[in-house]
Amino acid sequence: MKSKVKHNLVTLTALSFIIWGCGVYSFTGASTAADTIVVAEFFNNTDLAPANLAQNFTNDLKDFYQRNSSLSVVQDNGQLRIEGTIVEYTIRPIAPVSSGNNQLADAAALTRLTIGVKASYEDTLEPKNSFKDKTFTFYADFPNTQDITSVQEQLEKTIFDQILLDIFNATVANW
Repeated sequence: MKSKVKHNLVTLTALSFIIWGCGVYSFTGASTAADTIVVAEFFNNTDLAPANLAQNFTNDLKDFYQRNSSLSVVQDNGQLRIEGTIVEYTIRPIAPVSSGNNQLADAAALTRLTIGVKASYEDTLEPKNSFKDKTFTFYADFPNTQDITSVQEQLEKTIFDQILLDIFNATVANW
C-alpha cells in the first residue's frame, strides 16, 4: 500500500513539474508573468486594402488577447507591447486551367487573397522574448467565378484568425 501511495506521489510531483516547470503557464494558452499589454494602432501600408482594415485588425488583436489570456489591454505603460503595419494585401489568380484553345490565354480557376502583417513585440519582463519586424502572412482562396467584393469580408476574417493566432503564439504563448 505504501508503495502505491509513494508511486502516486512521485507521479503527481513529476506531472506538476511538467505542467508548471517551464515558467508561468495558464490553461488559456498564455505563458507569461505579465498582467498588461499595449496593442498600439496598426497601420495600413498597402495600396489595395480597404481603408478600415488596419483598424479592424487592431481591434481583433486586442479582443484576441483579452479572450485568450488573462492580460489586460491598456493604453500606456503595459508590461508587453505590440505594434505593426499591414504590409501586404494582394489578390492573384492561381490554379490555371487550360482553355484547350491555343489562341486563348489560360484562365485561373481560383484567386488568392494574401495579407501580411509586420509586427514588433516588446516584453519588458522577459526581453529575450521580444522581436522586431517579424512578418506574419496567410492567405485564402476563392473561386474565380466569385467577385472579391462578395467574399472579401469572410476571407479577411479567415486570414486574420490565423494571423492573430500566429502572433499570439509568437508572443505570449512562446511557441
